[in-house]
Amino acid sequence: MARPLLDTVESFTRLAGHNRVAMLLFRLGDRQAFGINVFKVREVLRRPRLERMPSMHELVSGSFDYRGQTIPVVDLAAAMGYPPLASVDTAHLIVTEFSRSVQAFLVSDVDRIVHVDGGQMAAPPPALGYGARVNAVTRLDGDLMAVVDVEQVLASINPQQVEISDKLQQAAHGQHGGTRRVLVVDDSLVARTQLADLFRKLDLECLLAKDGAEGLELLQKLASGPAAERVNLVVSDIEMPSMDGYALTRAIREDAQLRGLRVLLHSSLSGVFNEAMVARVGADRFIAKFQPEVLATAVLELLPA
Repeated sequence: MARPLLDTVESFTRLAGHNRVAMLLFRLGDRQAFGINVFKVREVLRRPRLERMPSMHELVSGSFDYRGQTIPVVDLAAAMGYPPLASVDTAHLIVTEFSRSVQAFLVSDVDRIVHVDGGQMAAPPPALGYGARVNAVTRLDGDLMAVVDVEQVLASINPQQVEISDKLQQAAHGQHGGTRRVLVVDDSLVARTQLADLFRKLDLECLLAKDGAEGLELLQKLASGPAAERVNLVVSDIEMPSMDGYALTRAIREDAQLRGLRVLLHSSLSGVFNEAMVARVGADRFIAKFQPEVLATAVLELLPA
């Protein structure tokens, strides 16, 4: 499975910037289909022998040697409320790389890769009971598919602290005398919380939106109001339902009232591909998640004096 998956990833890059995404479908114990962005996936493997220490988090089934690197294996089924898969011989591993780390997720089985229209994806209604670990749902051939917020799953195991140096905080405090506003656009509750905390430390007012469509609507509303209430900078995730970060940036550049607004794209997906797309859609900067000091420095550089 791994080689065909890696061989076809290049073709999926053509979807980026057009509000479409390639998803790897998998299951956790029943017919419910779940998805993960193909660009987060390195490889799919049968479950190897896992090594476990008593001090490991309850959701970590163990570790194994992956190409000379010891990586943790998270039981995604257990994290999503399904029976654990650690002792199921037929389980599979999805080896992933995002947020500058490599880890594997235990799943029941892997299905196929599908192309999903971002405009048809939406935040799940609370009544579905997914909680914070699913950030989007859509229909595929009539069946429900849920996109797992794997960043939130990892954050529940190893929370990241939002810390920046005293020197940078002092620079932020002395850089301006009035209120400056940053719009954070991200479908992950964990990311929105982290960024709001970071910007508070920089004495910046922070507005929040859950996806690109909501962010664009807010920007257009503010643009027609008093200048003092407008946003000075947009910090946006890339992969989001309804409208992704690339499409949001394009929409900003095509709007006469917004086109001068600076945009920083902030994503768990890193690499040369993202850097090229940042330039293509007209964003001002790309920062890989989550590097508080690097992000804070870039924000202060991009904010107008």
